[in-house]
Amino acid sequence: MSQQELLKMVVRVLDELHIPYMLTGSIVSSFQGEPRLTHDIDVLIALEKSTIDKLCAAFPPPEFHLDPNSIMRAIESQDMFNLIHISEGDKVDFWILTKEAFDQNRFSRKTAQDIMGMQVFVSSPEDTILMKLRWAKLAGGSEKQFIDALGVYEVQHDLLDLVYLERWARELQLQDYWKRLNDEAEPST
Repeated sequence: MSQQELLKMVVRVLDELHIPYMLTGSIVSSFQGEPRLTHDIDVLIALEKSTIDKLCAAFPPPEFHLDPNSIMRAIESQDMFNLIHISEGDKVDFWILTKEAFDQNRFSRKTAQDIMGMQVFVSSPEDTILMKLRWAKLAGGSEKQFIDALGVYEVQHDLLDLVYLERWARELQLQDYWKRLNDEAEPST
């Protein structure tokens, strides 16, 4: 199963189980900015404990590894858990939607886009940029995360809500990364 097939399967299962979700991370920054290879799929989900068994049943062993105890811990700690396709080694990082204001806000701004012939909920370009800058900061200045943010900024520049970006860059204490992004950007025309 290719990464694209795994993505389609994940989206189909989330839709069937009525689990609200939003694709994030490098897969989305590749669609919105500069394409690059990524080894995992990041999905932000609003998952209830009552849905854990159904989610696990949709991805059964031995083809998949999905641990219900890890899911329960992730829900309780508002963290993340993994789905692994055993034979291919592809991974889905499911991030639990937190109560944090930015997390709630970006989830409410998700948009449906046609990706690989199916409707998929994805992070807005602004929120993709902000999360990439946030990950760059959390990773001690990760160039890969910063370059992803820069790619989205340059490709989407004319469509971006710059007031929104500036506001959240301040609130998330990303001003240095935001300034660097603006200094280095070469918006496409």
